[in-house]
Parts: sequence; structure tokens; C-alpha cells
Amino acid sequence: MRTTGPFLLAAAFVGAAAIGARAQPATGAITIAQAVAEAVDHNLSLLAERYNVTTADAAVLTAGLRPNPVVTVDAILPDANLMDTGVGLREGVLRTDFVLERGDKRDRRIEQATLARSVAELQLLEATRKLVLEVETACADLQLAKLNLTLADENLSAFNNVVAVNVERVRTGDLAQVELARSRLAALQFQNDVEQQTAKLAVARTRLEALLGRRTVGTIDVTGDLRRDAAVFDRDALRGRALEMRPDVRAARADQARSSADLRLQLANGKIDYTVSGEYHRQAGKGFAGDVAGNTYAVYFSAPLPIFNRNQGEIARAQTQQQQLQARTRALEADITADLDSAFTEYTSARSIVERIERDMLAQARDVRTTMEYSYRRGEASLVEFLDAVRAFNDTARSYNEARADYARSLYALDAISGKVTP
Repeated sequence: MRTTGPFLLAAAFVGAAAIGARAQPATGAITIAQAVAEAVDHNLSLLAERYNVTTADAAVLTAGLRPNPVVTVDAILPDANLMDTGVGLREGVLRTDFVLERGDKRDRRIEQATLARSVAELQLLEATRKLVLEVETACADLQLAKLNLTLADENLSAFNNVVAVNVERVRTGDLAQVELARSRLAALQFQNDVEQQTAKLAVARTRLEALLGRRTVGTIDVTGDLRRDAAVFDRDALRGRALEMRPDVRAARADQARSSADLRLQLANGKIDYTVSGEYHRQAGKGFAGDVAGNTYAVYFSAPLPIFNRNQGEIARAQTQQQQLQARTRALEADITADLDSAFTEYTSARSIVERIERDMLAQARDVRTTMEYSYRRGEASLVEFLDAVRAFNDTARSYNEARADYARSLYALDAISGKVTP
């Protein structure tokens, strides 16, 4: 019976919110859930991965086939001289050969191919898990690029206003010309920052569109804010779920079961098969008493002698492969534990940084910038002091954006590492 569980889990990766948005790619701004659904449907690498399951289905079909019977037709026509003297006879032979497989070879082939198909299904689910993480991370990168561009635009707009005020102050003789030049230079630096952030946004959009399998360039947008969960994760619970739910772990264990089935198949192949044949032999010719004809019937039984080849090599290979797959499974479980520890450390650090900036730094940096801008406009602070305040706020705000993006990425990473189905 075909196993459909992995495909049900693969569909769950898309999420309940995306069930109605699977037919066509969404246009304009999309949510992260819609991006994931579109990628699962249209990503080119994932589409190629699905053919592995189709190939495995064909292997199951092949494994269930029985050996074809062999039909042999033979006609013997002696020379006329031999026929006339009665030495030679016309002969017609019809023979059939049937191979009787022993050791339940067909059942063993079907078992091994069915388990191989389960491995292919789980590997498809693993490719889906990785794709979901890539899409979610790309969405977070796009959201971060938008926040940084908005910040750069705000800084440029604020400095352009300062330049406009300084132009008026220079006209009235309240400000030196060199001070105006300095403010214009600072505005140009913020203009460069805007262009850099615009380029980063374009790159983030292109990457996301490639993951979604789109052919358009630079038109996609992601709605919503960066992800931020209030609940605190438990490392041990995540590890337990990862070792139980991760598709690659389940695929490794299924591959171990397939290897055991392969060993049983090779042991079965080591048993000899019997060949049973039936033959009908028709003879006709001339004898001393005139024309004669007759039939001969025969039954044959043949079997190879297992003296040299008892499939020893394939049996040894299957046994060694079992040990290899067991070692790979243990290595994979160790890698998952290490990856989870690293991701959990990044999650804890990003969460702490976000909270610290919100609590202790962001408001103060904004207040200092506002105060220095007011003082500079009144002539009570120098341009250098104002620039320091603006750059301090800009660094703090950008660090805050980066920390929020790191926090969102760490949440997605923990979900992916633990094998959690995307909500």
C-alpha cells in the first residue's frame, strides 16, 4: 500500500492561510504565507525534486513484474536426398521455458522499492522545508531592506530641510558660506546612503522572486512587519521535536529500513531459481512402409549449481551499507543538535539586543537628535554636533532594524530546524 503521509505533511508546510491562494501567483504586495505557498507551487528546484517521487513510483512498478516466459520455435528441413532415403525427417519444435523465482524475490523487490519511494517522498519534504526557510529568510531580508531605505529617506529629507534653512540663513547673513557647504556635503552623504539601500532592496526583491519561480524582476513586495514572537522557546522541547519530526531524520531512518529490505532482497537473490520447460516435437518423413509422422512431448527441469556465485558481493555490500546509514543517521542527529544550539544562541542574543535597544537606546538617540537639530537651527550647536547626533541615531535605528531582522530569521530558523510546520 502506498504511503501518503509525507505528502500530507508537505502540503501542511504551505499553511492553512495559503490554501486558497495556490492556483496563480499573487500580484503586488503579498504576505509571507502567500510567498511560501507560491514557492512550493512554482520553485523550479522543487519541481525538479518532485520527479524523484515519480521515478520511485516507476521503480515500484518494475519491482512487481514477473519474469517473462520464453517461447522457442524451431523448424528443421533436411536435404531432399536425406528425406528420400528416410535418413532425415522434417522436424518442428515448440518449446516454452518458465522461470520459477525462489526466496520471495518479487515480494522483496516490492518491499525495497516501496521503502525507496518513501525515502524519496521524505526527501521531497526535506527540500520543501529548506525552501520554506529560504523564502521566509528572503522575506525578512526584503522587510529589512525596506526599513533601512525608509530610515535613509527620512535622514535625507531631514538634512535637505536643514540645507534649505541654511540657504536662507546664509542669505540673511546669519550663517557662514562654509557652514552651508558642510551641510550640503552631509546631505550628499545621506543621498549616497539612500542609493545603497535602494540597491540592497532591489537585490532582496530579485532573490525572493527567483525563489518564487517568477520571471519578473524587482516588482514584488512583502506586507506585514518583521516576525516577533512573545513566547519563549524551550531548547529541549525543540530538540525532541527536531529528532522526531525533521524530514531528513525521518528520511535517514526510512533509508535504514530500505537498506534492511535491500539486504533481504540480496539474500533472496542468492537463492537459485528453477527453470521448468515444456516441449512439443513434431517429426515427419519417409520410412520403409511409406510416409510416417509422429509427435514427441518432453518436460525439462534445470537449475544452476551455486558453486561460485551465491551473490556474496551484493550481500556484503548491503550489510556494509546498513552500517554506513546507521553512522550517517547518528551524524545527522548530532548535526541537528549543534545547529539547534547555534540557532538558539542567535535567537537568545537577537531577542536580548532588540529588547535592550527598545528599552535603553532608541528613545534616547531620537531625543538627542531632536534636541541637537533644534539647537542647531537656533545656532546654539555646531554642525559637527548635529551630525554626530544624527549619525548616532542612524546607527542605533539601523542596529535596531538589523536586530529585529536577526530575531525574525532566528525564529524561522528554529522552526525549520525543529521541523515545525509553518503556520
